[in-house]
Formats: sequence, C-alpha cells, structure tokens
Amino acid sequence: MPESPISQAFTELDTPAYCLDIDTLETNIDRMASFLAERGKQWRPHAKCHKTPEVAKRQVAAGATGVTVAKVSEAEVYADAGITDILIANLVVGPQKLARLAELCREANPVVCCDHFAQAEALSEVCQRAGVTCRVVIEMDIGMNRVGVRPGKDTLELAQAVDRLPGIDLVGVMGYEGHLLTIEDVDQKRREINAAIGLLANAREAMLAHGICCDIVSAGGTGSYQITADCDVVTELQAGGGVFADPFYLERCGVTGLEPSLRLVATVVSRPSLERAIIDAGRKALHWDIYPPQVHSTAEGRSLPDAVVKSLSAEHGTIELGPQSRDIKIGDKLLLIPGYSDHTTVLHDEFQITRNGRVEMTWPIVARGMLR
Repeated sequence: MPESPISQAFTELDTPAYCLDIDTLETNIDRMASFLAERGKQWRPHAKCHKTPEVAKRQVAAGATGVTVAKVSEAEVYADAGITDILIANLVVGPQKLARLAELCREANPVVCCDHFAQAEALSEVCQRAGVTCRVVIEMDIGMNRVGVRPGKDTLELAQAVDRLPGIDLVGVMGYEGHLLTIEDVDQKRREINAAIGLLANAREAMLAHGICCDIVSAGGTGSYQITADCDVVTELQAGGGVFADPFYLERCGVTGLEPSLRLVATVVSRPSLERAIIDAGRKALHWDIYPPQVHSTAEGRSLPDAVVKSLSAEHGTIELGPQSRDIKIGDKLLLIPGYSDHTTVLHDEFQITRNGRVEMTWPIVARGMLR
C-alpha cells in the first residue's frame, strides 16, 4: 500500500508527483474574478486545465457563473458535484451523447453549441422525446478556421432556423479568438481581437433585429482574456487556464498579474555527464508539444537558473545543466513547471495540494478520461 503523501514535504514525495499550490491557485482565481467583475463580465471558466470539481467550486465561490467543458461526460461530472450552469463549448453529435445531454437537462442547465442545422435538429428531436428543453448558442468561426458557421448571412439563417425548433432555447452566440493568442505586438493583438469579436457583435445585432434572443456572447481564452474583456459585446469569458498560469500564457501570450501554481516533483535518477541529468519524468508525466516545461528549483527551494529541460522520452527527462546547476546529485528532487497544463493534467490521477511546500490534501482529477 503506497504511503500517504499528506503532510509530506516536496523532498519526501514519491515521484513524479503533480502538485498544486493552494495559495497561488486561490490568488489567481481572485485576481481573474476581480479583473472580469470590474469590467462587468460574467466568468464561465473552462475546466480543461484542471478537470477537477474542487477547483471549479472555488471559482464559483469567487463569482464565476458556472463552468465550461468540452464533453457531455465532463458536464455530468460537474453536475454531480453541484455545478449546474454548464457550457459545453463543443458540438454534440450522435444518439448516445444526445440522449445523455437530454437527461442532463433534468438535473442541470447546460448550454451546447451548434454550427449546423443538422446538429440542432437532432438535439430538438431528442429533447422533445425526453420532455426537456436545452439551451443552445450558435458557434461562429471568427478566424480559427476550425469549427463554426460563417459570419454574416449564414449565421443569421442558422439562428432563424434553430430558433424555430421545439425543445431548444436559442440564447446567443459563441466564438473563440484562439488564433490570436500569441501575437507579440500588444497593439496589433488588440486590433485583431477587436476585429474578430466584432463579428460576434454583428451577429448579435442581426439576431436582435430579427427578434432572436442573444443574451449570451461567449468568448475569451486565457491567452486573450485581458484584451477580450474590454470588448463591450462580450457577456462572458471562458478563460480558465489562468488559475494555473502556465508559462505558455505568461511568456507566449503576454498574460500579466498571475503566477504559476503547478509543480511537478521529479527525482534525478542518473548523472551521465557533468552537463546532463536524467529525471524520472518523461512524456507520460509532462506534455511538451505546446510549450516546454521549465526547471524551477530543487525541492529544498534552491533556484536552478541554468537548468533546462532538453528532451523527454516516455519515462525519462533530460536536463541540460549550466555551471550553477551541476552540483545536483542522483536522488535529488527537482521542481518543474509544466509549460501547458491542459495536456499535462490528463496524465495524472490526482493533484497533491500543497501549502508552503507541504502536502495538505489530495484532489482526484475526476474528469480525467471523460472523452465522450
């Protein structure tokens, strides 16, 4: 039986250990909630970075209206946890998923996206049979070139058709400006975000002019929320990853005022050369592709400014060591910051919740594996 991590310090943890600093998490939540409240925006944070009801509950306690997810199975997890205002920011297709979505409407108040009449028509039929009504938003392509109906005439015609369907309550539009997150020039980034969100504003005006409800205009990822929040037409923002403040957001997207709250504790298992250390955390513990993980410090808190994660294989990580880091030994434990937590969290079963470097509790990552 594995030893309980409760009350253990970083130096004592079996590794790899996925740790979340509770004080930093709550500070980030408060700062994001205050930032959006000051601008009169609702906050419906996406749960993809944490997949954990305990985090979502703290966001709701800070003022969030609910939660955003990607799959019906995730929505079921949060509904079971008592969070009932749930945006499924995805297209729900297939009889099994639609039946579960209709059933979810009995205990929660979900909103689901559509970008084609076929999706809405199928949902309408299932909801009628179940005797429920489901809220819907039209998803528009505002530049991502992924999903979404084309702006303009196509959006209005789809909204008019969906609005006539029984069992569906059309409540607004949604778009994601994710293609603009990493623009370095702040003025250019603001101009292009304003132009993209302007497409949602045009759609809202057209819907209202035709007597169609558009109470919700949803947008805003973590990498853009500090600009998108200034767009008047947006009613709610989905930015969720800021609570972890990954290096991707801070260094590539220019997000300010937040601090990384995650640490992966790993053990040095080999020192093949003076300039190289091998840790027991590879691609099965850390995700590399969006943004590389960073070496933060030793488990005792000593900074390692010239230690760099050079590569990851399945179970090993190679750390390149500069002159200030070459004294680390086999058995030493290092703290790494995941570069992009959305793809790292799903590799773990639980967060070790830490305060001042010591584990206070464990939170299971309940929505891990919820892909349907």
